[in-house]
Amino acid sequence: MNNTISAVTITYTVYGPPGPSNQAFFLFLFVVYLSILCVNLFLVLVICVEESLHRPMYILLVSLAINGVIGSSSFCPKIMEFLLVDKQESSLGGCLTQVFFSNFYGCCVYAVLALMAYDRYVSICKPLQYHSIMTPSRLRWLLVAAYLVPSSSLAVQVYLTSRIRLCKHTVEKLLCDNLAIVNLSCEKSILVNVYGLFLITCLIAVPFLLVVLSYIHILTVSLKMSKESQKRALRTCTPHLITFINFSITSFFAVIYNRVSLDLPRAVNVFMSMSFVAVPPLLHPIIYGIKTQEIQCSIHKIRSKFRQF
Repeated sequence: MNNTISAVTITYTVYGPPGPSNQAFFLFLFVVYLSILCVNLFLVLVICVEESLHRPMYILLVSLAINGVIGSSSFCPKIMEFLLVDKQESSLGGCLTQVFFSNFYGCCVYAVLALMAYDRYVSICKPLQYHSIMTPSRLRWLLVAAYLVPSSSLAVQVYLTSRIRLCKHTVEKLLCDNLAIVNLSCEKSILVNVYGLFLITCLIAVPFLLVVLSYIHILTVSLKMSKESQKRALRTCTPHLITFINFSITSFFAVIYNRVSLDLPRAVNVFMSMSFVAVPPLLHPIIYGIKTQEIQCSIHKIRSKFRQF
């Protein structure tokens, strides 16, 4: 192996020395991270407690919320630590662990969004067959695949990246990503680059296209429905569609940010780094809580039960 993972140290250069600006950003990030944990775990609690929500769409929503917690937890605690210390350093092993979990978060979110789109497609386009298609057993296997395929594929990527020899050890970002480590290598690895593009195609582009195709079918079928049925279909699809668009936009900017080396101001660098793992996990539960009538009713029922005590 070219690197002793525990011996190689990665240094992050964008933080600067501890001071008022770092402390202010720490406080802001702490509030954001705490809000992400609260809204996602509260949504999971509501769905678990309310039996009427024990349906495929809401089980998938639980997975989406858990992914949000994983994504934000892979970045936020370490960033908050670095904001308060003089030296922002990490072992290569810690850096690669972060790469794995941040990429796992992004790939699994797209996989779950694709499953949610498929669920909406079956519900609207094949309503009479819905319960025979979206069985609990099939849903479990789909979720297993949604997590197992990305985790095994990304484990291979992390292994390949760990094998390259590093000649530089400074990263001009808040935390690690795979391309940042690859750019520290002494020579370009064709295998690592090709495998990275393969992962983007299989784990990002394919789920993205599946969501788009699902909505094309939904739109085609909806145009043949009555006005009332169209409104009902739009109401059930709106939260998922907003979530999908929001995550796709942040993912697009994250990919551009990681692929293009730009001399960005520190504030822009921070915003671009955090948008991918902070904005979607915070907004997605709120979107579903506001736009989904069943969740709103369940929240009101839970509040009423607490008021009785």
